[in-house]
Amino acid sequence: MKVALIMIICSQVAGECMKPHMLNHHDTFYDCLISGYEEAKKKTKEIGRKEINKNEIVIRFKCYYDDNPDRRMA
Repeated sequence: MKVALIMIICSQVAGECMKPHMLNHHDTFYDCLISGYEEAKKKTKEIGRKEINKNEIVIRFKCYYDDNPDRRMA
């Protein structure tokens, strides 16, 4: 069974989160976690210091076992 990685971007200022975004699938939970941290760091740099601080952006991710890895999140 594959392990799915989803990312969730939230603003603590607005008190809201965007819809979860499916990033990819991994063979192991460990690989998913490593990828999650790397993707969160990449997204933080992409958004930039100014926007992160202004909106208190928080990037979360979750790994879970996906019994249907061909399915796409809406």
